[in-house]
Amino acid sequence: MTVERTGTPAPEQPAPPPLKAAGSAPDDVGALFERARAGDRRALGRLLTFTEQGGARADAVAVAAWPLAGGAHVLGITGAPGVGKSTLTDCLAQVAVDDGWRVAILAVDPSSPLTGGAILGDRVRMGSAAVPGGPFVRSMASRGQSGGLALAALAAVRLLDATGHDLIIVETVGIGQVEVDIARTADTTIVAVSPGWGDAVQANKAGLLEMADIFVVNKADRAGATDARRDLEHMLDLGHRAGWRPPVALTVATSGDGAEELFKHVQDHRSYLRDHRSEGDRRAGHVAEEVRRHLHRWVDTLVAQPSESAAQLFAEVAAGRLAPSLAARRLAGEIGHDSAADTGDDGMGG
Repeated sequence: MTVERTGTPAPEQPAPPPLKAAGSAPDDVGALFERARAGDRRALGRLLTFTEQGGARADAVAVAAWPLAGGAHVLGITGAPGVGKSTLTDCLAQVAVDDGWRVAILAVDPSSPLTGGAILGDRVRMGSAAVPGGPFVRSMASRGQSGGLALAALAAVRLLDATGHDLIIVETVGIGQVEVDIARTADTTIVAVSPGWGDAVQANKAGLLEMADIFVVNKADRAGATDARRDLEHMLDLGHRAGWRPPVALTVATSGDGAEELFKHVQDHRSYLRDHRSEGDRRAGHVAEEVRRHLHRWVDTLVAQPSESAAQLFAEVAAGRLAPSLAARRLAGEIGHDSAADTGDDGMGG
């Protein structure tokens, strides 16, 4: 099949020189960024590590990536555990690669609430990554984000976009409930279910209707697949959703059945967004959401590591001399400053 893409796949480049030895991690983000744009996956992996670690180098990566991002189509795949999201992601990525797309997969795995660690096992099911010319695959821990999408994942998507990938697939954790975070950051959101879903369709009706651009009933070789499809179609009929009507595809990811049809739905949705000038509005919303998350993290950091004036505010609230709402208003004056001492602000203004 022939498709039109906004991003232009990176041309073939000579093999870049090897990276420095493990004991001397390079700090030159600019040099790594150019290597990553030339197709050096090790350099790209190092930049993604910087992005996950946060701090000055993560900010430098974000600054380098931002002007070059915006050409990729971001596809989110979500659903409850056990529906086969990883296998479906791998299958869909292979179809896209065969069609000439340069594909990257970001698999967000659940992290331990105690240690913050993660198994990062989704890529075990993604055999296409081992094939020469296959998709670039990166696993990332959720870091406790309730929607299954780490804040660092947003920056990672931007980096993958800026380094020439024209289709970025984000597979979310899947925590047994509909995840709306991915719908706030993806251009197209696929919600995967499996046969026998039954009552869960009714329980999650509102959330599904609002977030899904495409439904897929995976494991369609099992009994109950047609019933699940019928229930989803009925749910859509009752929803009265204007504009794009989410199609319902049947797939068997383990064999690849239905994958080409599903990818065709992805392309149709992408064309719909362009034809109705919805793509720009949607991405503007994504940017606003990303700024909001960074602001939220900034506030969390300020509360966790308060300046002297902020600590004094907390003490006044605890002593009953100041209402929490008024303390929050005063504390807002410190957002954007490393500490009150850096700016001379006493933290009590505005």
